Amino acid sequence: MIRVLIFDDNEDRRDSLALLIESVSDFAVSGALSQANNVIEKVAILKPDVVLMDIDMPGTNGIEATRLIHATFPSLPVIIQTVFDDDDKIFQALKAGAAGYLLKNASSKVILSAIREVLHGGAPMTPAIAQRVLTFFRNEKTVKPDYGLTDRETDVLRLLTQGNSYKMIADQLEITFNTVNSHLKKVYEKLQVHSAGEAIAKSVRDQLF
Repeated sequence: MIRVLIFDDNEDRRDSLALLIESVSDFAVSGALSQANNVIEKVAILKPDVVLMDIDMPGTNGIEATRLIHATFPSLPVIIQTVFDDDDKIFQALKAGAAGYLLKNASSKVILSAIREVLHGGAPMTPAIAQRVLTFFRNEKTVKPDYGLTDRETDVLRLLTQGNSYKMIADQLEITFNTVNSHLKKVYEKLQVHSAGEAIAKSVRDQLF
């Protein structure tokens, strides 16, 4: 059973997400909360497998809550959901450790797929968000650091940054899902990161490709 914890200060939205989660046989709602104050205590009690996080809430906002969760529970994936497609908020969320970033108008199918994907180490993003991530630093001139990535590791990281799932990366590179996972583990080690979101943020910031 995949336990999902929902943070959203909009009651209608929160209830809709809860109903969507509960409609899937192997999903369950571990909690549906209107604010993220004392987020660490709440996560410790409710023990979710995935967190759906609203970015704009009173008190502790979604980015700060994600940062706290990532620092305390680094293996717990957080998917940011927001009506905003602001470049700075996108990048700040990824730097905070978000595993994915979806606009609230994403379809039910996309939301459910994203939950499954993050549990396999993916970084789900709606296409519009993926494009903004890719162009975030296009006008800045920086010296690209050398992290010692192989050509294949670079290919995998590039496709991940473009919003592709592990399966899509495997299909495009004609390799297995497990090989994609193996490459990304090495990428994380070389970049000194612990999540797909952090890897994407670092690759964009450092203009690795």
